[in-house]
Amino acid sequence: MSWLESLDLSLFRFVNLKLSNPLFDAIMPQFAGNAWFVPLAIFLAVWLGWKGGTRARLFILMLALVIGLGDGFVINTIKKTVARPRPYHAVPEVNLLVGKGGSGSMPSAHTSTWCAATLIAFVYYRRTWRFMVPLAVCMAFSRVYLGVHYPSDVIAGAILGAGYAVAGLWGLEALWRFAGRRWFPNWWRCLPSLMEVRAKSQPSGAPSPKPAVESLQWLRLGYLLIAALFAFRLYYIGSGKIELSEDEAYQWLWSKHLALSYYSKPLMIALAQFTGTSIWGDRELGVRFLSPVIAAFVSVLLLRFMAKEVSAAAGFWIVAMCSTAPLLAVGSTLMTVDPLLVLFWTAAMVVGWRALQSNGTTGQWLATGLLMGLGFLSKYTAAIQLACFALFFLLWKPSRIHLRRTGPWLALVVFVLCMTPVLIWNSQHGWITVEHVGENAKLNKPWEPTLRYFFEFIGAEAGLLNPIYLAASIWASVALWKRRERNPLLLYFFAMSAPVFYGYWLYSLHSRILPNWIAAAAVPMFCLAVVYWEQRRREGSRSVTRWLAAGLIIGTIAVVFCHDTGIVQQLTKRRLPPKADPLRRVDGWRETAQVVGQARTQLLAEGKDVLIIGSHYGLTGQISFYLPAARVGLPDDPLVYYRTSDKPKNQFYFWPGYRGRHAGASAIYVDEVSLPKFLKGWFTKWLAGSKDIYQAESPAKVKVPKEVLEEFESVTDLGIRDIVVRGQVLRRVQLFACRNLR
Repeated sequence: MSWLESLDLSLFRFVNLKLSNPLFDAIMPQFAGNAWFVPLAIFLAVWLGWKGGTRARLFILMLALVIGLGDGFVINTIKKTVARPRPYHAVPEVNLLVGKGGSGSMPSAHTSTWCAATLIAFVYYRRTWRFMVPLAVCMAFSRVYLGVHYPSDVIAGAILGAGYAVAGLWGLEALWRFAGRRWFPNWWRCLPSLMEVRAKSQPSGAPSPKPAVESLQWLRLGYLLIAALFAFRLYYIGSGKIELSEDEAYQWLWSKHLALSYYSKPLMIALAQFTGTSIWGDRELGVRFLSPVIAAFVSVLLLRFMAKEVSAAAGFWIVAMCSTAPLLAVGSTLMTVDPLLVLFWTAAMVVGWRALQSNGTTGQWLATGLLMGLGFLSKYTAAIQLACFALFFLLWKPSRIHLRRTGPWLALVVFVLCMTPVLIWNSQHGWITVEHVGENAKLNKPWEPTLRYFFEFIGAEAGLLNPIYLAASIWASVALWKRRERNPLLLYFFAMSAPVFYGYWLYSLHSRILPNWIAAAAVPMFCLAVVYWEQRRREGSRSVTRWLAAGLIIGTIAVVFCHDTGIVQQLTKRRLPPKADPLRRVDGWRETAQVVGQARTQLLAEGKDVLIIGSHYGLTGQISFYLPAARVGLPDDPLVYYRTSDKPKNQFYFWPGYRGRHAGASAIYVDEVSLPKFLKGWFTKWLAGSKDIYQAESPAKVKVPKEVLEEFESVTDLGIRDIVVRGQVLRRVQLFACRNLR
């Protein structure tokens, strides 16, 4: 192979060095990464999907599937396996015109992507070769000219790109011909081939679709979407791409101290994390395992319920909407109390509707009460569902006949019985949860109406629920009162969501409302929107489908961004500032624990036992999870503690502390330091490439609490440590060496 390597290197030097000129120096870097390319590609994809018909939508789908799988799996796998160094690592005189990448050299991903896209475009639009082939050739040439690939890399990339494009198109076509004929016969008659799109939507003389078959097709498509999302979510949480959030790490410690209830939340979240970690161990997958399971179960429940009560198509669209609403999508990967609340609230809503029918049984009412009780054991907000049922009884007179029967009252008894663990624990701990919930709700604050938080609330919910879905839901909740024949199902969904969403919105006149507090109302609000707008569509409204498509596109982009903010760097060629990155709260904790562990190791050299004390419950939980030495003594003899406090501030107050147990020991006290504030107009400066977007100020040092100062003979400031991840300061912590615990 030596002569091939020599030829490869000679060609590389010829292109990279001999052909170098000012014109190419200006043009070729644009092929490596132009800030306008991805936004333009997205705009063209949306425009084609909107105006181009079936052929354009299939073309976009094939590009996404084939290139996504080909580059994401085939090319990346080969890169890691071959692990060929880039030219700028091996050729000293290389003329490098762009930044250095972190992946291997063989094959070229840029070239493979363009060759695959060229072939797919040629299949659907024959004339595209006239500009796609020259662009692909320029892309391949630019990779060598810029000094980031050898000629053999781009040749291999071109062959592999064309190869996986052919294989992907053929495989999807074969799958559609086999599965489409059997699973989606009506749609298959209209579209027997994915690559040969007919001019007419349905061949002449073809029988009209059968409603039963059409309904079954939507159900199957819904199951397929749920299965695909479930597989992706499991892969995502198991890949280690994101770390635990502070609440997840904190509640992971709860699962090591199982109890009837906890300071701020009931017991269900601890049981959920205990179940997941018992199966998969103490890692991110174990902590979060039940989250995608819950999301899949809720999706199946909604799909089947809507298929029976409205239509199978409505069932599919409600699943699609829930999957493209950032609040629910993120809740499908993070294991907090909200996924559990949504699960039991939705299940109680579905079973409760069955119980409200004329043939509703006592067993259904008992199941409804149990599900509401389990919701209460997940989050106290679930108690509002009692008011939701009361509102429906008030709005729909025929339903009041059930109040003369034992079913609803037995459901109430079951709900109260489910409250028993919380009541017992609180009675043993001075009803501390009541005080905590009251402080969170600012019940001790005098009522002084203000618009300060009113518009902030609706703005935040528009971002978390998808602005189009939120607008459609609010419109439906208002318009349903104008319809002559009121649909009881519409009233039911309104009753299941209004007390939560509109109640909190009104309460925002009093104080700030956290956006996730309305999580329980999200699903019934979307159900309300789907039922109402499905009726409008059947009545002839043509705009419903277009607005739904717009909502799906916006939601998909937002959800993808929430899962991987690195896309911003691909779009703008600039990293998102850590303080503006929503994934900052689930990143950098491993490095934080490592920095604290190193400081502890240095203090251990003095010959005394060294503890770790955190200033915040979340920081304490993260160090406990990500520092290997901290797991050894759990739960009876922990290494990491929360600082001593005079009154309950979190669950650590009710567990044994370090005082009185480690006399004479030393400790590392850890506190997080805020990052500098943004300068005015930072966003414009950031887009322009300026690194001067933060205020030029020295970090504000934290003060050691008086309790810690009194507990140790001496406390020494070890300084502020920067937690650097991927070349950026993600967070800052200040460390103190505390010696000789009294």
